[in-house]
Amino acid sequence: MRLDAAQRRAVLGSPAGWIASGFGSGLSPVAPGTAGSLAALLPWLALRELPSWWYVALVALAFVLGTWASNVVIGRLRIEDPGVIVWDEFVGQWIALMPLLWIARGWPWIVAGFALFRLFDVWKPWPVSWADRKVKGGVGVMLDDVLAGLYAAIALAIAAQFIVS
Repeated sequence: MRLDAAQRRAVLGSPAGWIASGFGSGLSPVAPGTAGSLAALLPWLALRELPSWWYVALVALAFVLGTWASNVVIGRLRIEDPGVIVWDEFVGQWIALMPLLWIARGWPWIVAGFALFRLFDVWKPWPVSWADRKVKGGVGVMLDDVLAGLYAAIALAIAAQFIVS
């Protein structure tokens, strides 16, 4: 769904909109979720250098921040889960890449984590599909991507155990 000029101004007219839109990456005219997931890789390159407990704490804080920002954008646009909101992809992608803090390193693993997250985010196996349909508001926007990220993280960790070991 493309936003008109007034809707784009409504989103970008507040710090919450900038956060929810992944600093504007959610305004991509093609595949905003994929654009958001790609944009999430840039801050992840810095986040991965943190101690594990800081990483987990910041991802949890990002979830809370995303819930707030999503609620603001939903209220401004009056659209439930608009495509412009991609902060959920940021958080889901960071969760998907979490095993790379401990197991594997290198671009092939980052690409695999990215691809697995996009797969689970689009495929939406249960309970991702349940959260996508039943949980509303900012929590609903964020929750299905957190669950997709968890699926991707588990798959990535299993793959890394078999390939790296």
